[in-house]
Parts: sequence; C-alpha cells; structure tokens
Amino acid sequence: MVQHSNKMTAKKWAMGLLGAAMVFGIAGCGGNNVANNVESGTSSYNKEGLPIVNEPVKLKVLTVRWGSMGDTFTQNQWLKDLEKNTNVKIEWQVMSSNDWAEQKSILLASGTLPDVIIGNQSFGDSDIVNNLSYFRPLDDYIEQNMPNLKAAMQETPEMKKISTFPDGKIYSLPARLPSRPKSSRQPVINKVWLDKLGLEVPDTVDELYSVFKAFKEKDPNGNGKQDEIPYIELGNDIISPFGIADLNNNFMVIKEGNAVFYPTSEEYKKALEWENKLYSEGLLDKELFTQDDTMRSAKFQNPDAPIVGFSYQWTPDAVFGKWSDQYVTIPPIAGPDGNRYTIGNPIGMNLARNELLITTSSKYPEVAARWADQFYTNEASIQNFWGAIGTVIQKNDNNTYTLMDPPNGTSADAWYWDQSLRDFGPKYVSPSFEKSIVLSPKSGDGLKLELDKLGSEFATTPFPNVMYTAEEFQELPTLTTDIDGYVNTMRAQFITKGGIDKGWDDYVNQLNKMGLEKLIKIRTDAYSRYTSVK
Repeated sequence: MVQHSNKMTAKKWAMGLLGAAMVFGIAGCGGNNVANNVESGTSSYNKEGLPIVNEPVKLKVLTVRWGSMGDTFTQNQWLKDLEKNTNVKIEWQVMSSNDWAEQKSILLASGTLPDVIIGNQSFGDSDIVNNLSYFRPLDDYIEQNMPNLKAAMQETPEMKKISTFPDGKIYSLPARLPSRPKSSRQPVINKVWLDKLGLEVPDTVDELYSVFKAFKEKDPNGNGKQDEIPYIELGNDIISPFGIADLNNNFMVIKEGNAVFYPTSEEYKKALEWENKLYSEGLLDKELFTQDDTMRSAKFQNPDAPIVGFSYQWTPDAVFGKWSDQYVTIPPIAGPDGNRYTIGNPIGMNLARNELLITTSSKYPEVAARWADQFYTNEASIQNFWGAIGTVIQKNDNNTYTLMDPPNGTSADAWYWDQSLRDFGPKYVSPSFEKSIVLSPKSGDGLKLELDKLGSEFATTPFPNVMYTAEEFQELPTLTTDIDGYVNTMRAQFITKGGIDKGWDDYVNQLNKMGLEKLIKIRTDAYSRYTSVK
C-alpha cells in the first residue's frame, strides 16, 4: 500500500515542477547526437563495463503504480545492487494512478521532466506523439550504448516494430515479459453439470448450443429452480469461433494479411444471427446489457449453487469462488467454417512499448541509456517481473529458476507486485531462456501456461497495437466515438430484437455516413507503417 507520506511527496514534487522549469529549462538539452553531449562525455563516463560512471550521478526516475501500491519495489535487491554496481543513484518518484491524470498535465505543462519515465501507464502513444520535444529519440543510443537491447531487437524484431513511431524514430523502449501465454481468455465450462447430464465437452458452435439448451432446461445444479444461466457476458469471446479474434478491442482483424474492419463482414453478420438465436431462446443472460461487473461477479459466485454454465476466463480459479473446482478450461470451439480461433497472439502475449523514456530534460542521456540497458538481460528481467533472486526467486544448481512461496496470507500476484516493477518497465527474456524458468502448473502464471496448451496453436494474429500520427490522433476520437458507439448499439439491437437480414444494409450505410472509410484508411495506413519496419 502507498503510505500517505509517499503520495504527498510525489504530489509536492509534481507541483514543484513549474518552478523547476525556470531552473533547468530544456532548450539546451534536446537533440540526439550522442557524441556532442558534453555533460555525459566527461572522463567519468564509461562507454563499456561497470561502473557506468566513475563519479556518482543521480537520475530522477518517475513511475506510476496502480492505486495505492506504493514504492516497496524500490527495495528489490537487484535494483539496490544496480545502484552500487553502476554508480548511478536513483531518486524514485512513485506516483499513484488514482491522481496521475492531473499530475501528468502539471508535469507536461511545466516543460521540465525527470530524467527517465518508466512504465507504459505513465505516458501513452498520444502523450508522446503530441509532446515529442520532451522525449529523446533513442535510435542512436540503442545503437551505441545499449548492446543488450540491440541484441534483443535482433532476436525478436517485433520489439522494434512496436516501438517505431510514425516518423521512423524510437522514442520509447519496449519490453518482452517472461512466461506469458499465447492465448488470452479461453472457454471454461462447468464439468460437474456436463457429467450430471451425461454430456460431452462441446466441440463446435452447434454442440455448444445444445449444451446451453440442456443447461437451461434440465436443472444441472440440482436446486429445483430454473436459475441456470448458460452464458452471461457480452464481448468478443463468444463470437471468436466465427473468426473474430479481436485482441485489442478496436473492431479490426487481420485476414489473409490484410487489415479488415469486421463489423461489416459476413462473418460478423453470422455471429450476430447466432447470438440472436441464443438470446431469443433464453440461453444468454437477460441482463446481458444492463449488468455491471459487480452484478456479474455475484452471479459467478452465487452463494447457494453455481448458476453460470459457460464462460471465457484467464484461469477458472479467478472468478468462480468456492465453485472453482467444478469448472475446467476446454479447447477453443470450432466455428461454422470448421476452424478454431483463439484470441491472443501467436508470438505471445508478452510485448509492450512505452516502458522507458529518456527526456530532453536529462543532462545525462548516455548514462540513462546504459542504465536502462542493464534491465535487458534475462536475470534482470525475471527479477523485475517477480522479485529478486534470493527473495522471491530461487536460482538452482542446474541453472533453472523457481519461484518461492509467498508469505502466509499474501497471494502470489500481490507479492510479485510488492517486490518488483512487475508488468511495467524495460525487460527482455529470450524465448530460449524461458525453458529455465520452472513454474508451478497449479496456480498463477504456471497454471495459465499449462492451460495455454489447449488453445495456443490456434492463437490468431491480431490487428497489432499500431502507432498513429498526431494528425491521426486528432481525427480518431470523433470517428471512433461515433462509429464504435453505433456498432455497439446495433449489436445490442440485433441480438435482442433480430431483424438482421432486413436491417443490415441500412446499418452498413449508416456506418459509411459516419466516416467509416476515413477510419479504415487511418487504421490501414498505420498498419502499413507497422509492417514496413525492418
């Protein structure tokens, strides 16, 4: 938890930035010519080896944490050893996501930023694109000062693709997280219900429909009531068997190498017809469009008897409470075309960008770059994802790594967040190194990897997390607000009232009037830039 004093310190620091701008300024600190940076080019700076500097240098590093997580991660032994070994002293500025939007505005208005920003929760694409003068292009630093990251980008080229901005430069550094699955949420079903009704695990959408009918009509929870809800959620998962594997929730998929807006596709139309059939026969929750997460969670964990038959989840134990043992993860459902589609990514659900920025306010950019490069080794990355070796991770004699048990009363995930940067910050774990990480298949990350075996071979290449220009960012909000809102409204109407065949042409025409062609052009232009990065 964040202590009150930590939050106040962070706030006072952010508020003081306006005054600090008068002291530091950024006019003389811009540019990307590494050799010409006088401050870091002194005899104290070492281009190779450790320490990075002979005389201690202090860097201000800002990161944003969820809610009130606090700064306990700064006591990670690897981070403490890094200070000692590099001679780079870190002044951490740990902000809370609760008030970060306000503090971010103050920070950007000040014109003076800390030396380094860590974590993609701090600044997103539009923040960076619209404030490029505050952030250093990092291409030359990667080439000259960051051999670990340079090697990582050569081994995993997607890291460079996702980090390259529309002007062809890299302003923020990526991460490849360890031991991440290829699949996102997978189908989960109440196996006790299946067994009681003598049913096999459904394999196709037609079989799933038959199972839903049995769940609804035959009282599988045995309480004498017809309170069973075969399926209670609305989203991309339930229509994924129709080839709609939309990982990033932007209504785009990749089909035969092309970017496609699927809400006007024939596959989507068939998916809507299937959803309407389920809804009209009472197989979808009648509160599908009105319930919030709290109401849905209460149904998953209904105290008297399980009432939900089927779902899509990361792991079954995450949502069903005391009924978790009744649910099993199953392979993806085959669609009308006979194929299976898993929402996820064939190269893994493990790449992120905007994990580290070096600002033009920094007087020591080469020092910051070399410091950041220390994070891109295998051992550094696992210690910044779970916790330090000797504290959270045990390094074994055979050069494998296992996770220790968390303290009593603490969940493993909470412990990892307490002990490390976890999801945020620069990291690279080589695919070959992942074989050395031994995780328990019964819980947490290890359980997800075990379940991932059921669907990973069907993980469908998603429309990637592409970059947009400042001009595109100006146009996108209006287009997506109107178009996305209309798509969602009409999906609800088509599901609850039908009339899909009769209303389809009018629906498509209305989307075109809203500027669909312009939206598709922005998306496809961004995709073309993404695929052209070498």
